[in-house]
Amino acid sequence: MCGIVGILARGSAVPEPLLERATQSLAHRGPDDHGTVIFRETVPETIEIGMGNRRLAILDLSPLGHQPMQDPATGNWLVYNGEIYNFRDVRTRLEQEGVRFVSQSDTEVVLKAYARWGEDCVGEFRGMFAFALWDGRRHRLLIARDPMGIKPLYYWQGDRHFLFASELRTLLQTGLVPRTLSRSALLNYLAFGSVYEPDTLIDGVSALPPGHVLTWEAGRMSVRRYWDLAEERSGASPGNVNGHPEAPSQIAGLLEESVRMQLVSDVPVGVFLSGGIDSSSLVALLSRSGVRASTFSIVFREADYSEAEHSRAVATLFKADHHELQVSQQDALEAIPDALHAMDQPTIDGVNTFFVSQRTRAAGVKVALSGLGGDEIFGGYGSFQAVPRMERYSQLWAHVPGVARQAVSGAFEMLAPASDQSRKLAALIRGNGDVVHPYFLSRMLFAPRTRASLTPSVSPEAERQADAPLRESVRQTAGMDPINRVSYLESRCYMLNTLLRDSDVMSMAHGLELRVPLIDHHLAQWVMAMPGNSKVGGPSPKHLLVDALRGSLPDTIVRRPKKGFTLPFEHWLRDALRPEVESTLKRLGPGPLNGLVSAEAVRKVWDGFMRGETSWSRPWSLFVLQRWCEQNV
Repeated sequence: MCGIVGILARGSAVPEPLLERATQSLAHRGPDDHGTVIFRETVPETIEIGMGNRRLAILDLSPLGHQPMQDPATGNWLVYNGEIYNFRDVRTRLEQEGVRFVSQSDTEVVLKAYARWGEDCVGEFRGMFAFALWDGRRHRLLIARDPMGIKPLYYWQGDRHFLFASELRTLLQTGLVPRTLSRSALLNYLAFGSVYEPDTLIDGVSALPPGHVLTWEAGRMSVRRYWDLAEERSGASPGNVNGHPEAPSQIAGLLEESVRMQLVSDVPVGVFLSGGIDSSSLVALLSRSGVRASTFSIVFREADYSEAEHSRAVATLFKADHHELQVSQQDALEAIPDALHAMDQPTIDGVNTFFVSQRTRAAGVKVALSGLGGDEIFGGYGSFQAVPRMERYSQLWAHVPGVARQAVSGAFEMLAPASDQSRKLAALIRGNGDVVHPYFLSRMLFAPRTRASLTPSVSPEAERQADAPLRESVRQTAGMDPINRVSYLESRCYMLNTLLRDSDVMSMAHGLELRVPLIDHHLAQWVMAMPGNSKVGGPSPKHLLVDALRGSLPDTIVRRPKKGFTLPFEHWLRDALRPEVESTLKRLGPGPLNGLVSAEAVRKVWDGFMRGETSWSRPWSLFVLQRWCEQNV
C-alpha cells in the first residue's frame, strides 16, 4: 500500500525539488520508505518523466520491494499503490512461461505481467490497485485502476505537463494545477455530500474511473474501460436461488476465497468488528478457515453510543483475539480538526472512519479487514425497498400533465411541514428533470430548489455537466430489474464516491491499509447476476449473505436493528461545535466560495437546522466545504 505521483514534462525538465515535495505530501500514506526517479526520453520528442512513491510495506518488507521499480529486461518503470491478492497465482503462471523474479513483491508481478501480456494484464489481477507504468519501448504511459474503485487515482493535463497522483491535494502541491473550483463538482457535492467521479472539486482534475486504463503518448490521452459491474452480469450465477439450492454454497465459496486471498500479508491482519452482520461475517469466515481473528472494536464509555455487547458476543462466539479500544465522546470531538485536515476532498461522512482508523493504527495494526460493501452487494439498505416504490410512483405521475404536477407540488410544499423529506417528495411530484432518477433523491442532501438557492450564479451548462455521471450510471442499468438497478447505483454512486473514498483517505491518513473482502469483483459480479427478487424480502436482512454462512451467525446479530458507527453530530452542532460552525459559515461570503455560494442561503440553512427543519448534515456539509476551500483553494 502506497501513495504515488508522477510528472511528465514535454520539452522541459521535471525539477527534482518539485517532485520531492509532491512525493513528501503523500508521506502519511507510506511512512516506511520513499523513492523518486527522473529520466528522459528523446523519441519521438524530448520528454522528462518523474515518478515518486511513498511505501507502506505489507508484502516483501525487504529493500527489494522499493519503488519506483524498474524491470531490467524491458526498461519499464512502475509506481504502484494497492495489493494484488492473487499475485502468487499470477507469478506462478509467469514462471511457467519462463519469467524470472528477484523479489517476493506483488509490485514486480505487475511489471512482469505487463511485459508479458501488455495492458490486458489488468484483467488478470484480483485486488485493489492504482498504478502508473512507463513503457520505455512504446514511449507511453499507462495508468490503471482496480475494477471496484477501491484505490483512487487522479490526473491532470496541461499544455506541457501531464500529472497523476493518489490524492488531489498532491497535484495541487506541484503548483502546476490552477486552484480553480469546478462548478459542476460543487453542484454534485451539494447534492450528495461528496463529489461524483470523474469530476473533482478542482477544475480540470479528473478521477480515473474504476475498471479503466488511461494511456498517454506524445501528449494524447485515451481512456478505455476494461471491466464494469453492469456489463459483466452474463456469467455465472443461477437464475433463481430457490430453484438452485447450491447458490448459498457457491456464494460461501466465493466469500471464503475472497477472505483467504485478502489475508495475504507479511504483517498481522486485524478485523474491524462492530457486531453487525457484515463485520461479523468476516470473523465467521475466518473461523471457518481455521484462522483465529484479531478483532478491534471502538467502545464508547457513554452507554448510549456503545455497541460493546454485540462485538463482544461475536468475538466470544468465534474465539477471536478481541481488543476493545475505549474512547469517550470528547476523544472523538477532539479528533475532528485533524479529520478535516485529512480530507482530500470535502465529505460529510469521513470523521467516523478517521477516528476508528486512528485508534486501530495506534493499537499496532497495519492492515485491517472491513465489512464495507455488504449492504450494496447483498441488499442491506432501505433503498432496496424504497427506490423501486419511488420508481413506480414516478411512472404513475408521468401521466399527469406538467401544469397539474407543478400545482400539486407547490401546494404540497406550502401545506406540508418544512423538512428534508417534504422537499424531496415535492421534487419527485414535479418531475421536471431536476432529478435524474428516484435513486438520487434517496441519497440527496440538498433538494433541487434549495441547491439552486445556494448556487444562484451557476450556469445551466454546469448543471448538465453535474448530471452527466448520474445519467451515465442510470444508462448502465438498462435492462436490469429494479433491485439490481439499486445495487448497481449504490455501488457506483454512494459506495464509490463516499464510502470507498473516505475509507481510503481516512485510513491512509494513519498509514493503515483497509481491505474490503465483501466487494471482491468476482464475488460482486456473481451476486449481481442473480435476480433482484432473490436478494430482498427473505427471512433475514441480507439473507443471501446470512444463508451462505449456514447458521454461523446468531439471531441476536442477524435480527438486531441496523446501526452503523455514528457520532452525535446533531447534539454537537447545537452545543460544542456551534461557535466554530457559525463563525466558519459567516466567513463563507468573502472567502473562496464568494460568487459561487450565496451567504444568505447558507444562513437560511443554518436557521432551518436550529428550528429543527433540516438535519445536521446540511449545515455540516457547508462547514466542511468552506474549511476545505480555506485549506486548499
